[in-house]
Amino acid sequence: MSEIVARPADELDPVWKALSDPTRRAILDFLRECPRMTTEIVDAFPHLTRFGVMKHLEVLRQAHLVQTREAGRQRVNSLNVVPIRQIYERWVGPFQELWSNELLRIKDIAEKDNQDGKRATSRKRKRSALSQSRKQLRTKN
Repeated sequence: MSEIVARPADELDPVWKALSDPTRRAILDFLRECPRMTTEIVDAFPHLTRFGVMKHLEVLRQAHLVQTREAGRQRVNSLNVVPIRQIYERWVGPFQELWSNELLRIKDIAEKDNQDGKRATSRKRKRSALSQSRKQLRTKN
């Protein structure tokens, strides 16, 4: 078995940190509808102090998930989806392709077995296919 080595920090680490908190995810959900002034965000989270909301917004800004612009005395915050897209492309995309290929393969096996009048794939073959999929996943990483 090959040794798994942690990679050095990369540019997406602050994004993961920002997304790890449920309150920050809720703020992003709130901003998904439309850009909001900071006071609107504070009002939408009455269980938090203004200072607490500002700290969460700062973490989101550092991760480039929120962009803020000045509008007179107000600050308008908007969602920046680019970092989320980068995470998707790096982590979800490759696994999506792997699993779609595996699901198509399983579908083909099941349809072939059913056409031959046999029962669907046996447990032993299912385990073998699952084991093979796990091996392929480990070797791709």
